[in-house]
Amino acid sequence: MSGRQIMTAEEIRRATIRISHEIVEKHAGTEGLALVGIQRRGVPLAGRIAAAIAEHEGVLLPVGALDITFYRDDLSLIAQQPLVKGTDLPFDLNGATIVLVDDVLYTGRTIRAAMDALIDFGRPRAIRLAVLVDRGHRELPIRADHVGKNVPTSREELVRVHLAETDGGDGVEIERPTPALAAAG
Repeated sequence: MSGRQIMTAEEIRRATIRISHEIVEKHAGTEGLALVGIQRRGVPLAGRIAAAIAEHEGVLLPVGALDITFYRDDLSLIAQQPLVKGTDLPFDLNGATIVLVDDVLYTGRTIRAAMDALIDFGRPRAIRLAVLVDRGHRELPIRADHVGKNVPTSREELVRVHLAETDGGDGVEIERPTPALAAAG
């Protein structure tokens, strides 16, 4: 694989702040608003968005973590023993506006699984979606309400998000299969 950087740490920081402003503006404030990060990299992103909202609005929003492992439609294809990361929703979802947060929006299947999982925990008033990168190629009728960066990709490319909390540093890269590997595969 060969890759190129499409977002620096500073661009991720600015996108996170912009998304935080958009969320508050679309919701017309912070009342009844909560953030839920999808495990794994959506969780620290939700925390960063909540911190940005706290900084400019003076309100600390509730933040949760959602593990969608057992809601995936490709669970049998992933692994014999799937890695479960844990769900933590320390607030009542009923009647709240939930902003799901994830790193990359691709086919929409992860988001469908996340909505199924959320509904098992309560009945939110609304569910919105914030993603750092939207790479296109949707297979389901799902779109993000808040996007850090739209990046056209081919299906063969991989978008890798690196966050300090999980990977030791921030950045987003697109990896392309090298011609030698593509010819061998």
